[in-house]
Amino acid sequence: MVFVNAKIHLMRSSKHDRGVGIVIAMQKKKIKTSREIGERIKKRRKELGISQERLAEILGVTYQQIQRYENGTNKLNVENVQIIAHALSVPILHFFESDETPAVAEKISPYSPTPPEEMRLLRHFRAIKDEGSKNLVIQIARLAARDKS
Repeated sequence: MVFVNAKIHLMRSSKHDRGVGIVIAMQKKKIKTSREIGERIKKRRKELGISQERLAEILGVTYQQIQRYENGTNKLNVENVQIIAHALSVPILHFFESDETPAVAEKISPYSPTPPEEMRLLRHFRAIKDEGSKNLVIQIARLAARDKS
């Protein structure tokens, strides 16, 4: 799907002409399809090592619904895109960004691919059901982060 964004420029016809002409510059912007967004969801889910079943549990839907999102069969509404982005620890824009590599070096995103040991920790943390146990793990991580040895 393509969205056309029109920009209007005022321009003189020639140096001696006092008249002003209107030039419309058309810019085509690619709109992401449900399938493309679903592919990005699937890619991120796999990066985190999360199954469709686990993501479904986090989102409160069936794993079949996750399959439909990932295949682009079902369209996602704004609320669900936000919920999925939060569950997968990415900004909403992650699903709409281009896969093209920029020609200019940019700052590394805080959402860049997670190292394997962090993914393992996250996977185990998400498996903890008890809130008290989750808080204990967070406190231990804070203490370990302060350790200067």
